[in-house]
Amino acid sequence: MTGFEQDLPDVETTIIWGRHLGARLQRGDLVVLTGDLGAGKTTLTRGIGEGLGVRGAVSSPTFVLAREHPSVSGGPALMHVDAYRLNGPQEIDDLDLPVEDCVTIVEWGENRVEHLAESRLHIALGPDGDGRRATIQGVGPRWTDATIADLAIDA
Repeated sequence: MTGFEQDLPDVETTIIWGRHLGARLQRGDLVVLTGDLGAGKTTLTRGIGEGLGVRGAVSSPTFVLAREHPSVSGGPALMHVDAYRLNGPQEIDDLDLPVEDCVTIVEWGENRVEHLAESRLHIALGPDGDGRRATIQGVGPRWTDATIADLAIDA
């Protein structure tokens, strides 16, 4: 497992980093987001959607559980999932997510979605003074020191 920490002092920086991250994600990537309510999970996902070049406003899928945003640029679609109300891996499997065919981002996915992909990014968002900090950990062969290092920006 390899990783780093990214300072996110404000919403604008969170969106900018999300765009940067989205431009580097590939079809089949799984991103697991954790953090308290209001930590910035959906804001980060909005930036990732912009970086991927997907259609539709990215908003919390809390009441629909999963929302797909197709690409407008020929890249992968974004599958945005909210696993808050799901009780475990079986309920995730019942959603029949097309993980191999898109970039999948799962809010509240820790201990629920790890079985979906051998390689994945875990991003924990939390407070840091007046701003936020993201702790990023890559798991599996997709996320080497070099691919992880390319995800950082100067904040």
